[in-house]
Amino acid sequence: MKKYLAGIFYSLPVQLFLLHFRRYQVFLIFWYVLFATVAGHFMEAYGANALYLAPEYLGEVSALGTAIVGFTIGTFIMSWNITTFILHSKNIRFLATTAQPFLKYCINNAIIPILFLAFYLHHAIEYERYRELNSVKNIFLLTGGFAGGFVLALIICFVYFFGADKTIYRSMASVITDAHKNYQKALKRKPLPAEKKDLRVEWFLSATLHLRKPRDVRHYPQEFLDLIFKRHHFSAVIAILLAFILLVGIGFLSDNSIFQAPAAASITLLFAILIGVAGALSSFLHSWTIPLVVVLYLGVNWMYQNDIIDLRNKAYGLNYNSSVMRPLYNRETVQAMASPENEAADKAQFLQRLEHWKSKQQKEKPTMFLINVSGGGTRSATFTMNVLQRLDSIAQGKLMQQTVLISGASGGMLGAAYFRELYLQKKLGRISSLQSKTWVDDISKDLLNPLFSSFISRDLIGPAKKFTLDSNAYIKDRGYAFERKLNENTHGLLNKPVGDYLLPEDTALIPTMLFNSVISRDGRKMIIATRPARFLMRGVTDSSNVTQGDADAIDFNSLFSHQKAMNVRVTSALRMNATFPYVLPNVWLPTQPVIDVMDAGLRDNYGQETSLRFVQAFHSWLQKNVSKVVLIQIRDRKQGEWDEPKENSSLLSFLTKPFLLLQNNWFRLQDYYQNDQLEYMYSSFGDQFHRLCFQYIPAHKDAHASLSFHLNASEKQDIAETLNSPSNKQVFEAFNLLLQ
Repeated sequence: MKKYLAGIFYSLPVQLFLLHFRRYQVFLIFWYVLFATVAGHFMEAYGANALYLAPEYLGEVSALGTAIVGFTIGTFIMSWNITTFILHSKNIRFLATTAQPFLKYCINNAIIPILFLAFYLHHAIEYERYRELNSVKNIFLLTGGFAGGFVLALIICFVYFFGADKTIYRSMASVITDAHKNYQKALKRKPLPAEKKDLRVEWFLSATLHLRKPRDVRHYPQEFLDLIFKRHHFSAVIAILLAFILLVGIGFLSDNSIFQAPAAASITLLFAILIGVAGALSSFLHSWTIPLVVVLYLGVNWMYQNDIIDLRNKAYGLNYNSSVMRPLYNRETVQAMASPENEAADKAQFLQRLEHWKSKQQKEKPTMFLINVSGGGTRSATFTMNVLQRLDSIAQGKLMQQTVLISGASGGMLGAAYFRELYLQKKLGRISSLQSKTWVDDISKDLLNPLFSSFISRDLIGPAKKFTLDSNAYIKDRGYAFERKLNENTHGLLNKPVGDYLLPEDTALIPTMLFNSVISRDGRKMIIATRPARFLMRGVTDSSNVTQGDADAIDFNSLFSHQKAMNVRVTSALRMNATFPYVLPNVWLPTQPVIDVMDAGLRDNYGQETSLRFVQAFHSWLQKNVSKVVLIQIRDRKQGEWDEPKENSSLLSFLTKPFLLLQNNWFRLQDYYQNDQLEYMYSSFGDQFHRLCFQYIPAHKDAHASLSFHLNASEKQDIAETLNSPSNKQVFEAFNLLLQ
């Protein structure tokens, strides 16, 4: 038994498996990311596992999409094989003297790939069955598509490298045969001493999966063995170059939906290229690899600092051409915008909107609604659309008519903006109903796949392709891909300038919408509206006339009055509102010095701060002209969440707790602060002020929909069903009473 165990341990498959953990461990990071992503332990909250387990292509999860992913996973495995084959060549020199050495290496190096494939297929089938709610037949087709793509990749790679192997072996066969014959004769006269090896191998698997003993190759000249491996190096470089060209081509042609590969495919192909490049650098440059990387970084950084390359994303429609007219972003500019005269002028314009709104109501003192929606990616967008449809049904189609203001963050604003646009289309006679399930299906469609695919094929690898809008040039990056897909999902209804809403909002045909974002430079809020709203730049002065501090918000319309602020696309305003770090690029704005903005949720994830400031600004008018002010909050998470504390489950979590304390409690801190705001509002308005809070609470505690721009079928179903939860039913009943 001991002999058999020793034989297994000293077999080439086991020794190669262990060798990967001893040397060039950096390549195992790629495997770790793949395993962790598939298992749901790497960025699961942002939907990373869905990219691999339910890859979308041409808007649906199909066998063709899984085939593309299977093909790229096969390419990744072959890239890993050829790279490690080259790097570990000195440990497997005996393979150089056999026919088809690379094939034999792949067979003996298959432990990690086989484990991953089994692991992946198990999780993919489970995911499709229980998360995507697919039938057995469809799962079989998806699995077959993956297998077909994977096998095709192996066939292409093996045909390519078989050709290289045959060429090498044909030119070297006579040398190998003669050397082996001479060695056998010399061995009979004087046997060589036992060889000391870094890698002890007793046997390996042949191309036909038979056991073979490795031959002694000490009698071959070192230069001869190195020459064989170097010829494989050249073949590998060509393969890597072809993969790189393919990825660049995908980025260049991705405006065509046919070339919009599943994000998982782009990510995996990038991994294949990175492994190949890293292997080539290590093989050719050896200890000079790190100095070269440092020099490349310094060179690229210098070009970025001198505006030779510009990786910054822009708000589409805003004029970036003229640097002369760019506004100064400093304290003096902000104070001038927030002057009492400017605040009064802007309030007068919004007061006219309130008067128009009142003229459209059926009561002398009607009930006024303000809607706040929370951030939370597509789950929040979907939940918001479901809630608004239900509320509009209860209000007999008059929800938007009685609503004055909509504000919020991130995904919730996607759903609210689409619902408001649909209401406008209905008022214009272009659609007949707001209750169609089609609208929920639209806003719940995937946005993550094109975003990640563009990030890999364009932002990181591909050419900086540009497009022109209103005579302004912008780069096609993942921000562009996001807006393009959002327009596609919403039938192009949001593909318009923000300024197009000016007349409908002025006449109170639709509620006013405030698009918020956060300036990363100082944490101030950037507010985009169809009219200047400088009275929202800071809180209302109290009765004692205490000196006001600096404004904590910036009015976009006023700051960029010379940059055609109202030409900004609605989708860009929404993207600025939903710019989650790294997932979407920060949007830079043409000021001096340059500022950039990101997700509104960093400052106010629920839109409440802006809404309450609006109410305070028109406090006197509201008390005289409305019977009730109702703040409707639509949250994508349970308020409080006392039963879900963060525990230190490991030493690492204990050590990182001080760094992650703020991140883990970010939304709770906002809740505490905003609860105080509400208390002040109740004190100010008394029984005239009401708050209704709808919350997405998953049916199963551990099955919360992912915080990303992708939802699977079970998550969509869960979000729809949460409207009928006991807590939300009570809120709908309270809403119905307030209508009376």
